[in-house]
Amino acid sequence: MSIPVDPADLRTALAGFGSGYLLSTASTRVKVVTVDPAVDDAGRLRVAGPGRGTLANLAANAEVTVVFPPAERHGHTLLVDGTGAVEGEDVVVTATAAVLHRPAAHADGPLPDDGCGHDCAPVGE
Repeated sequence: MSIPVDPADLRTALAGFGSGYLLSTASTRVKVVTVDPAVDDAGRLRVAGPGRGTLANLAANAEVTVVFPPAERHGHTLLVDGTGAVEGEDVVVTATAAVLHRPAAHADGPLPDDGCGHDCAPVGE
């Protein structure tokens, strides 16, 4: 079953996940760092001290993705796309889209005809 995720309610969505991975880029190479973000009162992800490489990337390109792998085998992955802003040594991510995703082969039942072909639920659809 697909589970929609509203970026304004990331705190609830994150409850079932552990550490994630923040992906950023300023060139053809993607930088990936392990993160444990907290959700602030505005529903944004605050990433404490992701490192100089990530901060440098954000100076050139604010677009980021945060990936939270499933807690159990064949579970959903939480993918959060957004814009990152540097605040001191931290990064604050404002989500523009979020989705719980897993491959069709991992689905518990039939997939909806109007979906992406996998067991996922984009925000706002």
